[in-house]
Amino acid sequence: MSNELYLRCRTLLVALAVDALLGDPPNRWHPVVALGGWMRLGERWAPQGHLARLCWGATWLGAGAALGGSAARLLPRDLLIQGIATSSLLAYRNLDRAVGEVQAALEANDLAEARRLLSWHLVSRPTSDLRPDEVAAATIESLAENLSDSLVAPSLAYLFGGLSGIAVYRLTNTADAMWGYRTERYEDLGKVAARADDLFNLLPARLTAALLAIAAHLVNGRGVQAWQTALADAQRTASPNAGWPMAAMAGALDTTLTKRGHYTLGNGSRQPDAAMIAEARKMARMVWVLLLLGGGTPAALRCGRSVCACKPNE
Repeated sequence: MSNELYLRCRTLLVALAVDALLGDPPNRWHPVVALGGWMRLGERWAPQGHLARLCWGATWLGAGAALGGSAARLLPRDLLIQGIATSSLLAYRNLDRAVGEVQAALEANDLAEARRLLSWHLVSRPTSDLRPDEVAAATIESLAENLSDSLVAPSLAYLFGGLSGIAVYRLTNTADAMWGYRTERYEDLGKVAARADDLFNLLPARLTAALLAIAAHLVNGRGVQAWQTALADAQRTASPNAGWPMAAMAGALDTTLTKRGHYTLGNGSRQPDAAMIAEARKMARMVWVLLLLGGGTPAALRCGRSVCACKPNE
């Protein structure tokens, strides 16, 4: 293992731990909030006309990536500083907290609050007419999809590209979340951001599905079913990536996840409810553990070799 990858594995361990223990920093210090501000500024200054908006969207995204990557390289190469900075671009704890709030509302039979929390934290679709099982299903789907976007993908981006890599990934992901809509307002402006986000998530989405299958095998013995469902149903969503972790989660939980008029993932007989959300959170927690082990094992092996090399000959 190269020295750089070894250092990144160590830093990722710190980042995963800090994110799980502390969650996101306050908004005024949050880099993703700053990235969102950059995208809002770009939209405000965007010209009119299809070609002009397409070119502007690509240029603005590229400029933001260059600025964000350059700013990331200015931080000291200290393990704790790099780890804290990296943790601010992960979002596992806050994702789990948001999912838990919807779960708690459903457990209290407060459907109106569950719908509000789902809409506020997790999905952009209308939620006012969703049944309790649809609220639970949408929550589980969002947990699975965001497990890739907020944990696995940025972790890979850091391992491959360091702090600059994860900054560029989060900018692209934020740009897609804000501009990646097929509407008159965003179709041209966000086209490059949407395509770039699809490209960046090709590997992470499939890795997340695989990790969910491993997690399912460890948690409830349904690892094979999780992977088979991912292979069978991943392409049923409009996104080339979102279906992978969502379908794997459906298989892991022996359920069917449906978004009206869009897709059906899995063919399980269990109906989504608050208890199933708790099971999905357990699966997600196991994925976090697997990532921690994945980052820690190379670092431990490197340390082990160093110790052996330092032993005197007997």
